[in-house]
Amino acid sequence: MNKELIRLRINGQACEVAVPANKLLLDVLREDLRLTGAKRGCDDSSCGCCAVLVDGVPQLSCVMLAASYQEAEITTIEGLADGPRLDPLQEGFSVEAGAQCGYCTPGIILVAKALLERNPNPTREEMAAALSGNLCRCTGYMQIYQSVEYAIKKLRTAPTEAAVPGERR
Repeated sequence: MNKELIRLRINGQACEVAVPANKLLLDVLREDLRLTGAKRGCDDSSCGCCAVLVDGVPQLSCVMLAASYQEAEITTIEGLADGPRLDPLQEGFSVEAGAQCGYCTPGIILVAKALLERNPNPTREEMAAALSGNLCRCTGYMQIYQSVEYAIKKLRTAPTEAAVPGERR
């Protein structure tokens, strides 16, 4: 199978990868770039486990041809933390037990990140609407909403401060 060299911008870093024209972004992320945060859950865009941000907008990488996104800024869950400092959403999911098995968590966090960029103070109904494309089979979503609310409070009080894993606040 013929491969083409594509240039992607992932988590602020330029990278080149040779892939078949029909290779999905999810597979490039996981197999070629070893960024395993986005998960394969359904292969038909119905669960949200593979969500990434493309120019700040949530997209489902299981239905995206990688070669179509060469000019875009793609953010995966691996790109949210600033070195050892967690993004407030990542911290919230840890503190408020928003993740049960964790399989859907990266997609949910990225969709929540996009929501908070558009609307820094969403209601629970707005959270539910934004996250409606993300299926979690483990929680009743209350911990997920509480995790997002934790991040909202954190962003209001200290917008540039985030936790270091293992650090108590």
